[in-house]
Amino acid sequence: MDEIAEGEARSEPLAMVERPDVRFTILGTAHVSRTSAEEVERLISSGEFDAVAIELDPSRHQALTDPDRWAKLDLFKVLREGKAGMVAANLALGAFQQRLADQLGIEPGQEMRVAIRTADDHQLPLLLIDRDIGITLRRVYRNVPWWQRFGLLGGLLASVLSRQEITEAEIEKLKEGDMLEATFTEFAESSSAMYQPLISERDSYMVAKLEQATASGDFKRVLVVIGAGHLKGLRGLLERGDGDPGGTIQSLDAVPAPSRWRRVVPWVIVALILFGFVVGFARSPELGVQILADWFFINGGLAALGAIIALAHPLTIVGVFVAAPLTSLNPLIGAGFVAAGIELWLRKPNVGDFERLRSDVTSARGWWRNRVARTLLVFILATLGSVAGTYLAGFRIFGRLLS
Repeated sequence: MDEIAEGEARSEPLAMVERPDVRFTILGTAHVSRTSAEEVERLISSGEFDAVAIELDPSRHQALTDPDRWAKLDLFKVLREGKAGMVAANLALGAFQQRLADQLGIEPGQEMRVAIRTADDHQLPLLLIDRDIGITLRRVYRNVPWWQRFGLLGGLLASVLSRQEITEAEIEKLKEGDMLEATFTEFAESSSAMYQPLISERDSYMVAKLEQATASGDFKRVLVVIGAGHLKGLRGLLERGDGDPGGTIQSLDAVPAPSRWRRVVPWVIVALILFGFVVGFARSPELGVQILADWFFINGGLAALGAIIALAHPLTIVGVFVAAPLTSLNPLIGAGFVAAGIELWLRKPNVGDFERLRSDVTSARGWWRNRVARTLLVFILATLGSVAGTYLAGFRIFGRLLS
């Protein structure tokens, strides 16, 4: 206990929650910090604990422990399952963390790496208590109003493009949150809709996982390594207790279904566009042809522009120009999927692209140079272009009908 008490005088925040059957020692860390990593190793090596819990989910644990993870990525499966945006978001978050770590000369998530390695050295069980990052990001996306989603995209974009130098002293300020929150700090601080799934829900989730893991009584002294921004919330929730940890985990693992209007609106838009075609041709063949031309050139042109910005292959650009006006009339098939599929067929990434993926995405240029990252850009930008084209062409069509 003396070793632990000594830690309270150090820079890393520390809290304890005593229960009749288990004692939780909660260490707040900065996810890019030498001192945090050193403190983690010191505490685990003290011999005071019989288990170590860390703020990771299985997928992020694999990312830290399996250097070949990205080399095993099935890109076509990612596109087919509609996970391209989520993979791109994960890469952007990783790029932000890597950029900070590169400036300090340490690995991103070093304190978690140290926790994994040191727990293994001392043969201590490792408990992964955080929620899957994909679920967290989807719940954030679904929880915020549509206009704030542009802020999410802006935060991710800034995390990739910013080249501002950050000092180690400033890195220590990340003890106010964690790397996931740091990317969206400006938005999370002013948005309760983002705070709930990004911070508050994860506090509840991690407490439920801790209670579930210690319910058997096998662990009596657990060291909990988390971002310091979660320390206060975790401590309070652990002191109060969760009467139904299984129910909490199940509810917080669920991704809210899209609202009914989000499912209906695309089909309403298709119906209106088709109605515009019918009305146009009913008035005159010339007007009908003009309306069709507006639809194909505006929709196809903006989708193709997105592919051009992504530096897609010329045949991909032609392909999405032709496909976008057709896929926009069927919400079940996206122009981005078609564009990325063509790009993947024409420029299949090689082993080196997958091996360099993590390092390439730390710079804006790398996103366009790496074939894996560029395919994701083709998907995203062609999709955005087609969506914009659908609305602009729709306004143009009904402008002609009303004139």
